[in-house]
Amino acid sequence: MNTLFGIWRRSRSRSAALSVSLVCAILLSGCTGGTGGGATAEQPFRIAVIPVQTEGQLGEAIDTLQGIVAEALGKEVLIEDYPDYNGVVEAMNYGQVDMAFFGPLTYVIAHHKSGAEAIIVQLVKDKPYYYSYIIAHKDNPSESLDDLLKRTGDVSFAFGDPNSTSGSLVPGRELKNRGVYTSATEYAMKDVRFTGSHDITALSVQNKEVDAGAIDSAIYENLVEQGTVDGQQIKILWQSEPLFQYPWAVKKGTDAPTIAKLQETFVGIQDETILKGFGISGFAKTSDADYESIRAAAEAEGRLE
Repeated sequence: MNTLFGIWRRSRSRSAALSVSLVCAILLSGCTGGTGGGATAEQPFRIAVIPVQTEGQLGEAIDTLQGIVAEALGKEVLIEDYPDYNGVVEAMNYGQVDMAFFGPLTYVIAHHKSGAEAIIVQLVKDKPYYYSYIIAHKDNPSESLDDLLKRTGDVSFAFGDPNSTSGSLVPGRELKNRGVYTSATEYAMKDVRFTGSHDITALSVQNKEVDAGAIDSAIYENLVEQGTVDGQQIKILWQSEPLFQYPWAVKKGTDAPTIAKLQETFVGIQDETILKGFGISGFAKTSDADYESIRAAAEAEGRLE
């Protein structure tokens, strides 16, 4: 694919390099006079992607998406995956990216820190909502979260990434409200771990490495459809209230024409490679106001200090 229409970089080992690049960004910003709106004609339009699944799950979808976006904007597009949610937030903070695919919590943090603005939301079964699930293996004797917590001291539990909305924030608050979880180091359960991604959580439950785990409902259903996990081996013990879906956000100061072009482009996407890759049915316009409930939860947890 011509580099004018984008480059997909996979770099799971770039954690250390990210820190160096952020320091360089700070130094360079002092020389160039700040960040401003969308990428200039000489610069590529940079998009960061959170690790909702392990590497390899979204590659073809990203390859196709980058070509569509680059053609719409008429400039080179670089799409990079980051090793963790926080890396995407920091990349946005220091002007390393022009747009990012965030989890709801990650977006709220990025908006708080650097003014990132949500402009596109994913649709699952034509709705901009999803849920947090707590799942268990079918052989687990518990049929609900209440049942599971009757033997709290014997339960091993898996969260996803610490900055995941459905894999950490929302289920964590539920367990706190039930008095069995305070923090990653203080809990009434036998063991608590963070897997780093939704698919690893699902596989950990399927393989009986943990008794239960928290996961994004849409990603879980997509993993089942793909055959990555066996839905016959897993049952749902708990479901949260509806959560607004994952947003795509641009950096503060992005010009209105660029935002309009991005919204028009994403909303018009019907390519099955992209939709299946992300486990969605389409895209719709959104705004920061749609994430108020997540913001309230984040504030209650002290995540916006």
